[in-house]
Amino acid sequence: MPVSVYIPTSLRALAENTATVEVRASCVAEALQGLLVRYPAMRERLCDHQGQLHRYVSIFVNEQEIAELAGLETPLHDGDHVALVPALAGGAIDLAPDFEQRPIRWGPEQVQRYSRHLILPEIGGARQKKLLRARVLLVGAGGLGSPAALYLAAAGVGTLGLIDFDLVDMSNLQRQILHRTSTVGRPKVESGKQTLTDLNPDVTVITHQVPLNAENALEIIPQYDIVVNGCDNFPTRYLVNDACYLLKKPLVDGSIFRFEGQATVYLPGKGCYRCVFPAPPPAGAVPSCAEAGVLGVLPGIIGVIQAIETIKLILGLGEPLVNRLLLFDALEMSFRQVRLRRNPNCPLCGDHPTIHQLIDYEDFCGVAIPSAPAAATA
Repeated sequence: MPVSVYIPTSLRALAENTATVEVRASCVAEALQGLLVRYPAMRERLCDHQGQLHRYVSIFVNEQEIAELAGLETPLHDGDHVALVPALAGGAIDLAPDFEQRPIRWGPEQVQRYSRHLILPEIGGARQKKLLRARVLLVGAGGLGSPAALYLAAAGVGTLGLIDFDLVDMSNLQRQILHRTSTVGRPKVESGKQTLTDLNPDVTVITHQVPLNAENALEIIPQYDIVVNGCDNFPTRYLVNDACYLLKKPLVDGSIFRFEGQATVYLPGKGCYRCVFPAPPPAGAVPSCAEAGVLGVLPGIIGVIQAIETIKLILGLGEPLVNRLLLFDALEMSFRQVRLRRNPNCPLCGDHPTIHQLIDYEDFCGVAIPSAPAAATA
C-alpha cells in the first residue's frame, strides 16, 4: 500500500534532493527498508552498524511517534504520512514566586509604547505589566537568539539575560540581526545589549559572557523564569535541557540546519529533549551551521516562533507548543507538526530516572563544548 515518507532537508542530498518519497509498505520497517533500497547512501545516517535505527532519529506516523505505537512494526495504511525527524544542532505556567511583585516603570511613555498590546483584550494593561516583570534567559546571542531577543524586548519583556562568550564576526551578520558592522570584534553580549537597550530602554539586559557549562548553569538559570535555547552544539543542548528540568524551568527550544528548522516547548513533567532524542549523534554526523551553511532568514522564522511561545507562556495565552514539534521547511515553504510524549523510560524525566544532577556533557556527546571564541550559536 502506498505511503509518503517525508525526508528532512538535512538528508535530501542523499535522496536526490527529494522532499517526499512514495513507497509501498505495510509497516514502518518496510517503509524504511524501501527507502534505504532506493537511497542506500542514507543507511549510514539512519542506522548503526547493526542496522538499528540511530537513537538521534525519530520516526512519526501521521504526527505520532512510533515509540508510542508499535515501533518499527507500526502498521501503515493507504495515504499514511511517515516523517523522519533527526536531531538538529542549531497554557498558563507557574513562574517565580515574586513574579507579580517585581517593580516596573509604568507611565504615559509605556502606555504609548505598548498601545497596540493594550488594545488587545487578551493582553491589556495587567498582562503588559506581567511581561515587564518577566525574566527570560536567551542561551546564545546568534541566529536564533537575535530575532527572539529583539521581539521579546520590543514586546516589553522586562529582563533579558544574554549568555554567549563569542565575539561578533563579519560572517555572523548574514543572519544574526542583533549585531551590526560597527560591533564586529566586540563580545556578542555587549553588542546585543546595545541594540536591545536602544530598541527599548524599559528592558534590563543582563550579560553573561561565559560558556554555559555544568559548573555555572545551576547558578545562572535560576535567575530567570523561562529559558530560550538558541545554541547549535549538542553538549550545550543536552546541558540546557537537563538543567531546566532539574530546576523546573520552562524551556523554549529551537534548532536550525541549512533550510530546515524545529521548535517546541518543554514544560516540567511533560517530557524533555531526551524523550525525543535519547542519545546525541556521533561526533561529526550532524554538521554545524558553520560547516554546512544556513539560509540567512531561516533563524528569523524559528527565533520569532520562540519569541511568540515565550510570550504565550508568560501571559498564559493560547496553546503552547508542548508535546508538539513544529517542523519548518523553507524550500517547500511548509510547516508540519508531530506529536511528542513524555517517555516513561527517559533517564531524566521518566518514572525511574537515573540522572539527578548535571553530567559530563562533553563525554556524553563525544565532542567538546567550545571554550574559546568560535561558532557557538546558530
